[in-house]
Amino acid sequence: MAEKPAKVPVKKEEGAAAPVERWDPLTSLREEVDRLFEDFASHWPIGPLGSRRHSILAPLRGLPTGWGVSAPAVDIMDLEKEIQVRAELPGMAEKDIDVQISDDMLTIRGEKKEEREEGEKEGRYYLSERRYGSFERSLRLPESANRDKADARFSKGVLTITFPKTKEALKKPKKVEVKGE
Repeated sequence: MAEKPAKVPVKKEEGAAAPVERWDPLTSLREEVDRLFEDFASHWPIGPLGSRRHSILAPLRGLPTGWGVSAPAVDIMDLEKEIQVRAELPGMAEKDIDVQISDDMLTIRGEKKEEREEGEKEGRYYLSERRYGSFERSLRLPESANRDKADARFSKGVLTITFPKTKEALKKPKKVEVKGE
């Protein structure tokens, strides 16, 4: 039996969307630990390799820590009568997803919590760790998307947001003949 997709509410806001900075709780801790090791190593006779500027690990600064998901993968399709956006959100429920439209921006947000279970089951030791995090993805909508008739559905870990095309976008394009000299 096919699972019926759950409806996800789409919120519309007037005005420009404020830029959102992603905060990763482990980034500041990671930087402090790096600074501690670099300060400690700067007193060794290894020279500039211990300094923050020339650290071997310097190219890795600013890379994601792997703690959470920063942005879901999306597919954007310009179909004959609609624009469709699909976002992969495995393991999520529709109640944890927030879809908003502000002017020409579509924003998808969500959050997953961390779970850790350890103990014995059926006489055997087990450990289960699941890490989650918050995510946000903003996309600029094309002019042909009718924002007022947006529809969002969530099924089997995939969020599908559909925008019917405006009447102007549905008009047949006019063929222009190219003539030679």
